[in-house]
Amino acid sequence: MTYAQLPQLIDPVVMTIGGFALRWYGLMWIVAFSIVWMMLLWRLRVGEARHVPMLTKDVVGDMMLFALIGGVVGGRIGYAVFYDWTYFSTHPFALVWPFANGTFVGISGMSFHGGAIGIAVALWFFARRIKASFLRVVDFVVPAIPLGYAFGRIGNFLNHELWGRVTTSPLGMYFAQAPDGGTYLRHPSQLYEAFLEGVLLFGVVWFLRKRFTIRQGFLTGLFLVGYSVARFIGEFFREPDAHLGFVVAGLSMGQVLSVIMAMGGSGIMVAALLRHK
Repeated sequence: MTYAQLPQLIDPVVMTIGGFALRWYGLMWIVAFSIVWMMLLWRLRVGEARHVPMLTKDVVGDMMLFALIGGVVGGRIGYAVFYDWTYFSTHPFALVWPFANGTFVGISGMSFHGGAIGIAVALWFFARRIKASFLRVVDFVVPAIPLGYAFGRIGNFLNHELWGRVTTSPLGMYFAQAPDGGTYLRHPSQLYEAFLEGVLLFGVVWFLRKRFTIRQGFLTGLFLVGYSVARFIGEFFREPDAHLGFVVAGLSMGQVLSVIMAMGGSGIMVAALLRHK
């Protein structure tokens, strides 16, 4: 068994109980959520929440619940709107119904950009609830998100999904679930994105978190721009969704959404700098 055949060694299902299958993908997102939560508690403990003094351990726990619900709902709706509107517009119950022909199949399809919108809406409501600045709350949260997100992308790899484009690179792997049935080497784009959108972005935002804390909204904008650039690059190695292909000017839907997000993030960064000045 060679490096290229590594995906064949991985069973995406951890265990099956009755008709329910526990998958590594779900476990990775639990790990991701837990890591973000622990990092936020650490930031709170060492005094990095001084601009949001109403945050306590219990309040952070409530905030994570808001963000989780917003992320799941937004991610699901975003996938339907951005990636498969034709199907979900005629099968709306598929958004929330995890069964098919009496068998549990789970809920398939999530959009990061939709999830980001959902989390933003949830945190906006939460900030109003605790009478805090929305941007201050988001600035407190975003430095921890990329590291958790890296585990989400690893979950994609373990779940044999979102494989890359065909390549002759020595980094290529065989994905049996790909349309070619594992005939050709493909980029393990899930791992590329785990590094770019997760580890690398985390290093940048975490390193700069103290230097720009005083500039309200700057870290939020930096995260949006940083993620967008990383995702835009990663999409060049990722196989576009079969039912969408390239949507405009040779760009995938993920790249188009990332351009829009980068523009919004840039505006937030500029406003933060001007406001501080």
